[in-house]
Amino acid sequence: MSREVLLFHHALGLTPGVLSFADDLRAAGHTVHTPDLLGGKTFDSVIEAVSHAHDIGMEEITALGVAAAADLPHDVVYAGFSLGVLPAQKLAQLRPGAGGALLLHSCLPLGTFGPWPEGVPAQVHAMDEDPFFVDDGDLAAAEELVATVPGAELHLYPGKGHLFADPSRGEYDPDAAALLLRRVLAFLS
Repeated sequence: MSREVLLFHHALGLTPGVLSFADDLRAAGHTVHTPDLLGGKTFDSVIEAVSHAHDIGMEEITALGVAAAADLPHDVVYAGFSLGVLPAQKLAQLRPGAGGALLLHSCLPLGTFGPWPEGVPAQVHAMDEDPFFVDDGDLAAAEELVATVPGAELHLYPGKGHLFADPSRGEYDPDAAALLLRRVLAFLS
């Protein structure tokens, strides 16, 4: 089954690694849209990237992501890497007919956008010792999601890397990233 996916990048921008992940999904027969929420900017430093994202504003970044879905069908699967989870989760929870949510390296509390819509599947992927995921409340949010939403899945991988599925990052973990991709492809099928 071929799906349409709207994939949002992390705070470092639309990196070659995010594009490579999108290409992996395309190679499996899916249509993948990769909007650029940072106007073409990419960063090597997480500190610079997060500072830039705060300068733009999280609400503005989320609004840009929501706008990217305007001309797409309603049964899109919304996916996001870290910062990209903001618009992905908002769309999955609030846009009628969502086909699913793939929340990579981040998860927002359910109350952020209201209750989870019935029938919208979700997967969350992160490393079990990622300080951004564990210490910033994302793990607790993901556990709540799995406990509340029938069929929702939380996949934890051993390690501390935050953007472990982005092959353009030093924290890339090829084994964990390959397993994540297999699980994502199974979710999409």
